[in-house]
Parts: sequence; structure tokens; C-alpha cells
Amino acid sequence: MSSFALVLFDLDDTLLDHRGAVSRGILRHVDLSPGHLAIDDRAAAVTLWHSLEEQHYHRYLSGELSFAGQRRARALDFASAHGVTLADDDADTWFDTYFERYRESWELFSDAVPCLDRLTGAGTRIGVITNGEQDYQQVKLDRTGLTGRFEHVVASGAVGVAKPDPRIFLKACNRFGVAPSDAAYVGDRLQTDAIGAAHAGLTGVWLNRFGENVATGALGHGTPVGSTAIAAARAEAADAGVRIIGSLDEL
Repeated sequence: MSSFALVLFDLDDTLLDHRGAVSRGILRHVDLSPGHLAIDDRAAAVTLWHSLEEQHYHRYLSGELSFAGQRRARALDFASAHGVTLADDDADTWFDTYFERYRESWELFSDAVPCLDRLTGAGTRIGVITNGEQDYQQVKLDRTGLTGRFEHVVASGAVGVAKPDPRIFLKACNRFGVAPSDAAYVGDRLQTDAIGAAHAGLTGVWLNRFGENVATGALGHGTPVGSTAIAAARAEAADAGVRIIGSLDEL
């Protein structure tokens, strides 16, 4: 990747182990909270929590829900699935407490910092494009020691457009003063990250850490589940020149 003037990264599940933090955070929250939720199957509870994040975060990105609204919806649905009806205010408080457990679980992937070091050592400029609120994502950078590593962090909440819309990739390249053809974008979602970047004229790189199971979000928020969707995305990626890696060590 040192042949590119600029390499841009997704944040969650590319540099930061978001899925791991979500899994650890929800279990820690259930264990430490007052016993109003009875969780018999911990693995199923984790799977449900990830599924609710995919569902309602997509609704936020599409403008159907506010950022706070998608959090409330996740808490309400999770509680309901376990036989508990929460009032809206209680759901907000429940999510706030979960979020503290989630933040306590933040960790970078072991390949993240070495990759960034290699790129900057080679003279490559680096930045971040992330779907989310600027302040919220900045806290992740602060807590994981990544603050100051990137020239620019472009968040969808600040620029008013979210991946895979080509405009967010073009806005980022413009901020760096680099042509899209001289930039690469690395992310864990095939459709949202790699194909979205390729359609904007960058080289899209799919970081396939978790395999192609759509339930893990490998394609993108709101992508239909099924082998047909995977095959179609694979074909689209090939046509767009997307490169595929299994870890940042391969970059």
C-alpha cells in the first residue's frame, strides 16, 4: 500500500475490535445489572444484541432514527425478547449503563498499530472515514491511543452523508487534497466500505477478518441475508477491482 499517497481506514472492526467489545460489554452489563433480565442462553443473547445493533444502526444511518433513538430501540427490543417491558426513560438508562461496560471493553486489534507504523514509516498519509457521530468516534480514538495518528477523521454525522455513498469518500480525499485514484480505503464491510470506496474512484480493500457470514455484517448494514447476496457482492467487488485481505498484516 506504500504506493498510494493516502490510505484511509474504517474504525470499528477494522482498527478497533468493536464486535468483541460489544460481546464482552453486553455480558458484563447483564451480569452486573440488577436481576430484572433473566438470560438463560448467553450465546443467544450476544447474537441477538449484535443483530439489534445491525438493524437499528442501519435505521439511524438511513435517517429513520436519531442516534439516541437507535440506542433506545436496541434496549427496548433486547428487554422485550427477555420478557421485560421497559419505559423509554428506563431503556435510555439501561443503554447508558451498557455503554459504560462496552467502553470498558474497547481494544485495538493486534495488527492495527504495527500497520499504521509501517505506513507512516513509508511516508504514506493516513486517515479515517467512519459512519457515526464525530464526538462519539473521537472518544474511541482517545481511549485507544490513536488520537494524533491521523491527519483527518471524517465522520458521517459531521459531513451529513454516510458510507457507502461515494460523496463521503470524495469529501475525505478533498480534505487531504489527494485524488481518489491515489488513495485506498480499508474496511471490514465489503459493500459499505470496499465497494463503496471503489465506486468513488479509490482502491477498495476489504478486510475480511470474520469471513462472509452476513450475520456478522461482512457485507454492510441492511444487506439481505443469503448466499445470493454474498455472490452478487463478490461479483460486484471483482468488477470494481476490490482487493481482499484477511488481516492488516497483509496490507
